Amino acid sequence: MNIIACFKVVPEEQDITIKPNREISFEKAPLAISAYDLNCIEAGIQLAEAHGASLIGVSVGAAKIDDSKLKKNVLSRGPESIFMIADDQLDNLDTYQTANALKGLIAKIGDYGLILCGEGSADLYAQQVGPQLGQLLNLPTINSVSKLTLEGDKAIVERTLENEVENLEIALPAVVSVTSDINLPRIPSMKQILAAGKKQATIWKAGDAGVGAVKGTIEVIETKAPEQTDRKQDIVQGDSDESIKEFVAKIREILK
Repeated sequence: MNIIACFKVVPEEQDITIKPNREISFEKAPLAISAYDLNCIEAGIQLAEAHGASLIGVSVGAAKIDDSKLKKNVLSRGPESIFMIADDQLDNLDTYQTANALKGLIAKIGDYGLILCGEGSADLYAQQVGPQLGQLLNLPTINSVSKLTLEGDKAIVERTLENEVENLEIALPAVVSVTSDINLPRIPSMKQILAAGKKQATIWKAGDAGVGAVKGTIEVIETKAPEQTDRKQDIVQGDSDESIKEFVAKIREILK
């Protein structure tokens, strides 16, 4: 059985900077795997190791995601191969466009028993790609999964919700979105990093994977960091009734 792990390529968060005019700059931010998708890949390799399956990594995006260092980073974390659509037609996709491109890519791969997604992406965190992908593929779909095991032709999942924990069975093939609580992603060893260079990485253009021209559905007019304000440093000390009343009065004054 093939297990497919979907991952998104995003700018490295710690290297994103803010310009004096509050514009967000990605100029010094190298490409990286979305942090939530590291958990997705780790969940996939754990299942593959436990059940003798093969893990395949897939991603779609602009041409710049065809980056040798990035591909090696993904492959060193466990996938036996990766398939990517790297095409500038797929730059700045919304969630539905991403799901539709992934559908085309996965259909070209063909053979799979389980598709894994992260709970969201490190840049947008819309949490919609997994459910939309499942709808497009007409497969059973579930999100917010914090524990996942396989038993024959079904997946046993645990979802930690706000006031309860659900234990559910879902028929395979299926699309499952996992949370960051599901595991702690491994750090690749030097042996795994060296071996990654010998693994298969297949890169297609959008047309090669049957993905047509992408029509934008959302226009981003402007993205800026919030204005920074100095702290007032107005401190009310103590827990007496008078201190609490003074604190409430100050908050009311600010909120007027």
